[in-house]
Amino acid sequence: MTITAASPADLANSLGAKATSEWLTIDQDRVDAFADATGDHQWIHTDPARAAAGPFGAPIAHGYLTLSLLPHLLSGLVAIDGLAMSVNYGLDRLRFLQPVPVGARVRAVVELASAEATARGVRAGYAVAVEIEGAEKPALVADTITLYVPA
Repeated sequence: MTITAASPADLANSLGAKATSEWLTIDQDRVDAFADATGDHQWIHTDPARAAAGPFGAPIAHGYLTLSLLPHLLSGLVAIDGLAMSVNYGLDRLRFLQPVPVGARVRAVVELASAEATARGVRAGYAVAVEIEGAEKPALVADTITLYVPA
């Protein structure tokens, strides 16, 4: 399912709409590339042998890696016609609830929580959860904000 609107102004008509992404596998190459990009080479992420004997029993993805995947996971889940652009406006709340083991699959579940007209466009709030396949709790929950600027 996709959250749709004929224009940014019409987004308010879709409050409560939900969409779910496809699954994405978090592999060691992605974790290592993120470590290289951020300089965070902590062994629980990048040393599979040592991580296997560590507190999680396997290497885990960086929490911020999981967060940084939101644009990819949410791509195509919201379709708004008549846009000049959309801009990540920020987060109101973010919680990392459990680690993502390397090799696990994750997906995003998003719900349109708010849509407020502003001088620049429509500021939309989304409740997002990144689920781990087979896990009871999501990896993270976040309240994200996107600014939609009409064409």
